[in-house]
Amino acid sequence: MSQITVIYGSTTGTTQSAAERIAQKLNARCVDIASAKAEDLQTPVLVLGTSTWGFGDLQDDWMSAEKLLQDADLSGKKTAFFGFGDQSGFGDTFVDAMGILCQTALEKGAVLIGKTSTEGYSYGASRAEIDGEFCGLALDDANQPEMTDARIDAWTEQLLKEIG
Repeated sequence: MSQITVIYGSTTGTTQSAAERIAQKLNARCVDIASAKAEDLQTPVLVLGTSTWGFGDLQDDWMSAEKLLQDADLSGKKTAFFGFGDQSGFGDTFVDAMGILCQTALEKGAVLIGKTSTEGYSYGASRAEIDGEFCGLALDDANQPEMTDARIDAWTEQLLKEIG
């Protein structure tokens, strides 16, 4: 069994595609939150992914499964996040859903890994920003699709170093 599990929620397939790419680069298991079970949260390292919908809302499958995360004991578990948003159309809630997942995981004892710079983005506000950095990998296929692959590549290399 892999030491890393990537768990994602995807409505249009964009987050699923990124999750599969991330899982491949990390040699990790990849699980859709819609079918996830409590055991899926028990690997030493978690990578959680979501898109942001509406005005800063979690992706629907994550909303349905949020109790799974809230019931988990993530004490000391290295946890990374990635999320999709639209920095032009929804610049005041850019990747907020990633921030929501991060906040919940930190409250459950998770150890945050994989923070990234806010440079190269243009947005008004984000719940995913902590001390001037994103709590994870922010992706914007609506406005910067040409940057997604390079951002995933750099971030997964960063994660492998942080995981040890």
